[in-house]
Amino acid sequence: MRPLGKTRRTIRTARTSARAAAACGAVLAVLTAFPAQAHTRAPAPPHWALKDTGTAAARFRGLAAVDRDTAWVAGTGGTVLRTVDGGASWRDVSPPGAGDLQFRDVEAFDARHAVVLAIGEGEASRVYRTQDGGTTWTESFRNTDARAFYDCMTFFDRRHGLAVSDPVDGRFRILSTSDGGRSWKVLPGRGMPAAQEGEAGFAASGQCLVASGRTDVWLATGGAARARVLHSFDRGRTWTAADAPLPAGDPARGVFALGFRDRAHGLAVGGDYRPDQPSPRAAATTGDGGRTWRPAATPPPAYRSGVAWIPRSRSVALAVGPTGTDLTTDAGRTWRTVDTGSYDTVDCVSDGGCWAAGEQGRVARLER
Repeated sequence: MRPLGKTRRTIRTARTSARAAAACGAVLAVLTAFPAQAHTRAPAPPHWALKDTGTAAARFRGLAAVDRDTAWVAGTGGTVLRTVDGGASWRDVSPPGAGDLQFRDVEAFDARHAVVLAIGEGEASRVYRTQDGGTTWTESFRNTDARAFYDCMTFFDRRHGLAVSDPVDGRFRILSTSDGGRSWKVLPGRGMPAAQEGEAGFAASGQCLVASGRTDVWLATGGAARARVLHSFDRGRTWTAADAPLPAGDPARGVFALGFRDRAHGLAVGGDYRPDQPSPRAAATTGDGGRTWRPAATPPPAYRSGVAWIPRSRSVALAVGPTGTDLTTDAGRTWRTVDTGSYDTVDCVSDGGCWAAGEQGRVARLER
């Protein structure tokens, strides 16, 4: 399962499949076990175990989990790190000369192949690609339109992916690759609905653009009179828009992250990212592919910037933000806070591995 649109390592043998199922089952059992009755001895709840990345300077808003052992993070100061031993050690694989860039998204296919997105106005928006674990990088795209500002990217498989820019000429701009990020082209804008005044995407977690399956992709927006989620069923050529019941009406409010466990069932989180402002409706759900959205009956208590489904579950997911992590066990209808640490983004993969990343070099893995 891949609700966030990031390509994952294929499980190639029955033995590996059994291990992955067991790991996911164990995570699900613990996640759904609490809160327990007061008189019952429950297993210790899952918790984020911080991993020493060796840096406190970078803020990691880009995260790609490959499995429980392998993960990539990308952030400020042009920083890209990779672990292949569950976070016990990290290798700095930052592209040379990228120190002035802000990486906000990373999509990893395995321990060797990854694509990172730098955000910003004009030429600050760039895409880099590696096929040797970050030993070398190739710049495969540099934005030359001063009006464009790229926010997020997603991949349907190892070859096909998209990136999104804030509106240019009144419409969100979509960038497409069909060769694993080696080359990119801007798609025609005629299939994109008109943007609202002030509408944009949030480069907060790498989850404002997410895919599920071979062709479906969703785009989260904010900053305008209404928060919206746009959906394309044909890899970004044509789009429809739906209102989302999250805070809107201000440049700091909207939908910040999406997660889809299949092409029908999705979660939206966001709110108002300013720490002195409340976010009373910070989450919503859809069961029809994003055509309609319902507010969570009990939403997270504050702004959330990242969301991920627990693999092999139809009802369990995590949402993260600067003030904590929330858990849902009923597919997003109700949420409860399970950790108060600061994280910007979260990603879970098929072998049961869940990772989170954020400010001050913070990276953690969910442990039982």
